[in-house]
Amino acid sequence: MDVTDGRVPPDAPVPVQTTNTQHDPKCSHMAQQDLHHQHHQPHQQRTVMDNAHASLPGAIQRKSRTNDRSKERPGHTDSPTGTREVDTGHYGDDGGGPKGKGSSDKLVVHLIIGFRDICVFTLVLPLGTLFVCFVSAYVFQPEEIHETHCRVYNIIPSISAITGVSPQRYLWRVSIALHIGPRFIIAFVYRNWYRAMVASLNDPGRMSKACRMINIVYWLNLVEISALCGVTYISNKENYPLHEKVFIIFMTTSLSYMLATLKLLKLLQPDGPQTPNEESSLRYKQAFFALSIASTVGLILFFLKHRFLCQDLAFSWFALCEYIVASANMGFHCTTMLDFPTEHFLIAKNAKQYKKQQTSLGWKLD
Repeated sequence: MDVTDGRVPPDAPVPVQTTNTQHDPKCSHMAQQDLHHQHHQPHQQRTVMDNAHASLPGAIQRKSRTNDRSKERPGHTDSPTGTREVDTGHYGDDGGGPKGKGSSDKLVVHLIIGFRDICVFTLVLPLGTLFVCFVSAYVFQPEEIHETHCRVYNIIPSISAITGVSPQRYLWRVSIALHIGPRFIIAFVYRNWYRAMVASLNDPGRMSKACRMINIVYWLNLVEISALCGVTYISNKENYPLHEKVFIIFMTTSLSYMLATLKLLKLLQPDGPQTPNEESSLRYKQAFFALSIASTVGLILFFLKHRFLCQDLAFSWFALCEYIVASANMGFHCTTMLDFPTEHFLIAKNAKQYKKQQTSLGWKLD
């Protein structure tokens, strides 16, 4: 071996440097303490110590089985800084949130119904019940339904007459009870739909008028629904004076609601309807409103003839106009199917994130 130039020949064996360490009870005790302390340190701290130990020259690098198992866990990734980041947003398939932890923000739908189906239900239920009441009362109770204070000849009973006898009154009340709930929901939906249309207007003056009309339409609709409930549950045979007053309120609010709705649509659609459904809806609303006005005039005229002149068949003509008014009212509200052809009513979990201020159910005048 030539040591003059300090170089080692390539074929020479490389000397291995060894250190002789003696068994020191004190060092052994400290090593045990260090091992015990290291065992209770957090995962990230042990990782940093292992990296630091691996950076020392000549040190023996140990492979941590715990670290390898952690890497195999779902959602476990290494950050650029060398620390581990665990994805706590791993949710189960049932949408119930992180497995074993908290709740999820995932939308879970429990019930979904087409809004069009709700509108069909609200139309068919009272219409079908009214038909059953008319046929059953006309066939089995003709004397009761044709009885009036004038004692004149009649062939068509009024709606109050066929729904005021038993057992038809119970069937009618049950149908109206099921009919009222969706009607309130439809009123809330219409108010929010109109508010969304206001946002597309550019004229501040038109926007202010539209907002006022929205509140008027909304409250007229609520009063109309409440009056319908009152007319149903206050029979003309039980309390005729109160029944008559509530019926007048129903007729007044119904016609006012139709007129206010047409005025509101004119404000919200200055250029006219933009889609075929909107055009059809507006055309049907105008037709049903005109039919309601004409039949209401005839209703008032024949009612006065029956009340003060007691003419034959005057009450029958009054009843016919009443049926036309009721049908026109149902038809006007049935245009909801054209206004919301693809919308759905749903009950869902974690839907609060989709809730907006304009879609809340408020009872205050804005």
